[in-house]
Amino acid sequence: MRRILIIFAKLNPGIRYVQGMNEILAPLFYVFKNDPEANNAEYAEADAFFCFVELLSGFRDNFCQKLDNSVVGIRSTISKLSELLKKHDEELWRHLEVTTKVNPQFYAFRWITLLLTQEFNFADSLHIWDTLLSDPEGPQETLLRICCAMLILVRRRLLAGDFTSNLKLLQNYPSTNISHLLYVANKLRGSSAG
Repeated sequence: MRRILIIFAKLNPGIRYVQGMNEILAPLFYVFKNDPEANNAEYAEADAFFCFVELLSGFRDNFCQKLDNSVVGIRSTISKLSELLKKHDEELWRHLEVTTKVNPQFYAFRWITLLLTQEFNFADSLHIWDTLLSDPEGPQETLLRICCAMLILVRRRLLAGDFTSNLKLLQNYPSTNISHLLYVANKLRGSSAG
């Protein structure tokens, strides 16, 4: 993994290595290294590198500090999550962002940049990634829907909470049924506000 990250950094001097990239590489390397077909597992490093580069090509703007305040940077992506929540649950959005002033950057930055690898156990992360990587709309929109569904699933606790309790809850997301989370996220795909 170290070699992959070093080569990536050398090939991408505008981004280089950003803390957390190892969290995105780890699931890829694990899957390739544990391929039951020994021939495939032998090439885990090369396959993981290729997939890491491909995956990051869709998310690289989140890692480029110069783009943080642009329309493609991480702040823009977090704003899209906020808009998605407002569209699907304005009451929850208002409670979080207006009443308790829980800025989405306090929790969503890690959710988005690490593709939820820190919020769930490894097996659940792989399940989420299967959905992210197989969605025909692409992983970015799917990730935002999953993040929005995460908020909706703890809605009752968030509405009852203040700044401190809500921030703690969202920075230490509770154990949840991943299949149900993905079901709720998929329902957000076509539903309208209301």
